[in-house]
Amino acid sequence: MKLSKNLTLKECVKSITASRKGIDNTPGEKEVANLKKIAKNVFQPIRDNFGVPIYVSSGYRSPKLNVAVGGSVTSQHCQGRALDLDADVYGKVTNADIFYYIKECLDFDQLIWEFGDDTNPAWVHVSYNSPTENRGRVLKATRKSGETTYSPW
Repeated sequence: MKLSKNLTLKECVKSITASRKGIDNTPGEKEVANLKKIAKNVFQPIRDNFGVPIYVSSGYRSPKLNVAVGGSVTSQHCQGRALDLDADVYGKVTNADIFYYIKECLDFDQLIWEFGDDTNPAWVHVSYNSPTENRGRVLKATRKSGETTYSPW
């Protein structure tokens, strides 16, 4: 099933952890509807702007999968409202390019520079609710002594 011109449901539900642990990662209708919104309003504009493939390292996560990967109990991934993007996989654009494009050009709920260094995040987390519910919140995730902290951008 296509969520947008260049994003499929299969790309948003694939998980090595789910496969390895036998976890069902099938989203319901509500989660698929949310994935369609983020595909249309965030993923596809990024893809169209850069004109290159963009890797989704994490999309929908069933609650059981979310626990297995150590995700937050409030993770928007469980609602189909978040994507983790990793452009470095294909080497055509950087994760920083994607981060700044989203920050400057798109409507979003939450945008996180996930780890990496000061020039390029390891990946970009972005979530989308709706134009009236999006907070436009921008954060930077860092790890100190094994603890993840989020600070305002």
